[in-house]
Amino acid sequence: MERKDIEHLADLARLRLTDAEIEQFRTEADSILAYVDAVKEMALAPREPKVGAHVNPLREDVVTNEPDQYTEDLLGALPKRVGRHALVKRIISAD
Repeated sequence: MERKDIEHLADLARLRLTDAEIEQFRTEADSILAYVDAVKEMALAPREPKVGAHVNPLREDVVTNEPDQYTEDLLGALPKRVGRHALVKRIISAD
């Protein structure tokens, strides 16, 4: 890319670049654009279809524990509680 292209892009992005930054971006822009071209070529290259069994990696959504199986253990670990509820310090004022 030429210097005027970098200056134009910087103007569009509302960036103020020093001469050193413009030169740095000018050299980096070429390598970035070359990388993007290489990625586009790879993405557009024909690929062989994958052949094999189609397997659903997800399991059935099944409940594996009894209701309230761990509730008392969890509530027992709380410093303060009222029944089945955790008692916490108020952090929002009523104003």
